Formats: sequence, C-alpha cells, structure tokens
Amino acid sequence: MVSKKIVLHFPNKLVDQPIVYKLVKDYNLKFNILKASITPKEEGLLVLELNGEEKDYKQGVNYLKESGVKVQPLSRDVVRNEAKCTHCGVCVPICPTAALVVDPLTRKVNFYNDKCIACELCIKACPVRAMEVHF
Repeated sequence: MVSKKIVLHFPNKLVDQPIVYKLVKDYNLKFNILKASITPKEEGLLVLELNGEEKDYKQGVNYLKESGVKVQPLSRDVVRNEAKCTHCGVCVPICPTAALVVDPLTRKVNFYNDKCIACELCIKACPVRAMEVHF
C-alpha cells in the first residue's frame, strides 16, 4: 500500500470533468481532499491524499498526466519553531484538521504534522511567528 499527498493543477478545460471519480472507479484508489480551489471555466487546484496499491497509484497518476492535469508532490511542510512557540493557543481554533491541539493536562499546544494539510492558516494567526513553511 502507498499513501501520498499530491497537488493537482487542472486546466480550465478539465474543471468540469469527473477526474477524481475515475481515480476511484478505474484505479481503485482512495482519496481524501485536503484542499480545493476550483473556479469554473478558469482553473482548479486540488490537494489530495491518495491511498492504494503501488501499481494502481502509478497508473492513476499516469492517467492524470495524460488527461492534462499537472501533478506534483506536496513539497511544503508546515513546521513549528519550538524556540519561538509560547503555547498561547491562538492557532488551535483556526486549524481545520485538528493538527494543533491543546493538551488538557499541560496546557501546551501539541502539533501533529501528519494531520497538517499545509493550508497555512496557523502561520497567519501565530503572533510570535512560530509556525513556518519549509519547502
């Protein structure tokens, strides 16, 4: 089994096509939409986590590329600078995936980067700039 996070860039001619449906139906892949921005008749951006057998994953990605979808790995990560973090908790309610959670015993903010989708909302909210993007 393989599980990878990828970014899909759709040209305007493909925005109204059932691209992700075909990944499920024809290539037996499971997906989780992490972020989506689609403007009809313009372009689309989709961040997906794809799961499935290695062979199916490769065939599915080839299908995407042959269809005109630009595929790239999710190459940026949000990290927390531990030296800067004051555990103020401002980031916690903003995080859409609960990657930032206050520990009820210690009152410190835990960061679970495996849940992070790199939406960068915490970066904008952090008053001490402890949340950073690494490429």
